[in-house]
Amino acid sequence: MLPAEVNRLTVEEAADRYVELVRAKTLTGGLSPGTAEVYARDVATFVRLAGPGRVLDDLTGEDVDAVLLAFARKPDERRKPGAGNAGGNGRRPGEGTQSAASQARFRRSLSTLFKHAASAGWVHLNPMTASSVTARERGGLRPERRALTKEQAEGLIRAARSPAGDAEPAAPEPGPGRRDQRTEVRDALVVLLLTTLGPRVSELVRANVEDFYTNDGMRYWRIFGKGGRTRDVPLPRDVAAAFDAYLPVRAGVARKAGEPEEKALLLSWRGRRLARGDVQGVIDRMQRRVEPGRRRAVTPHGLRHTTATHLLADGTDMDAVRRVLGHSDLSTLGRYRDELPGELEVAMRSHPLLRGEDGATPLPAERPPAAE
Repeated sequence: MLPAEVNRLTVEEAADRYVELVRAKTLTGGLSPGTAEVYARDVATFVRLAGPGRVLDDLTGEDVDAVLLAFARKPDERRKPGAGNAGGNGRRPGEGTQSAASQARFRRSLSTLFKHAASAGWVHLNPMTASSVTARERGGLRPERRALTKEQAEGLIRAARSPAGDAEPAAPEPGPGRRDQRTEVRDALVVLLLTTLGPRVSELVRANVEDFYTNDGMRYWRIFGKGGRTRDVPLPRDVAAAFDAYLPVRAGVARKAGEPEEKALLLSWRGRRLARGDVQGVIDRMQRRVEPGRRRAVTPHGLRHTTATHLLADGTDMDAVRRVLGHSDLSTLGRYRDELPGELEVAMRSHPLLRGEDGATPLPAERPPAAE
């Protein structure tokens, strides 16, 4: 049933009320803070593209189409053009615009906004029902989102383990040069945690020192994930060693900054909790230390794909991988399992039905001699 009277709010007024409602849901556990901020960011983009002073109820399906197309053509501001594309991985045509995944996410954000607007009496009819623009067919994940190959992941991990990395940058790296502002030990821990455990970036930056504990000689990380769920994940030996090496460095940073009570695990050189946006910078700095042949741009979420892909490819139990990543359903793993080059060839070379008793693929049997 249509509302008897519509509250003719402007686009900006409706957006402000909606975002306030969305953020209130984080207090009751209905939404994670990270998801709420994604909604808020998309709604703010919608306000800019649609026009803050327009009346929400006046928007038509054609207006929504224009907003969706304008967003699709909008440059992706998360990464600088050409950043991290060494080693022959140049940008493809159109890669500077929004990815299909981002377009689909933006459309979902608008759908939830207008669905609420219709139920709240802000619009007579939901204009999304008359929209014809959809995200382009997803022909493959962007390089920044796809899992790293084994060689690329190993190159990144080796750079994190080594004080100097495999390759020195050709030019001096920008950034602080004072010794008390160096963050190599922290950056190494960030990269190792992301690559081997695949946490969400929000889980990483929310981590506190007290979330790590030792049980029976094994170091564990109690990760506080989506929906108030927690999971205890054991750290691989090398990652635990990086954690132990970072703790005294972190304590020194906190003391110098006058923040000895700061609980955050990851601190900036100023002694403040590392922000979500800082994590990409950490990865990019570490990538500059990887030899060019193994270097490829990747996001924190791409490293989450990397963790899932290589654990599953190595035969790790699917339920164990689900628990490491913090998924509530096994079916979600399908979106994180990316195709690796050469994996079909490896599978066919060691086919389980053609192995001998010793586990090796037997040689072709000799032909019997021809009858004379």
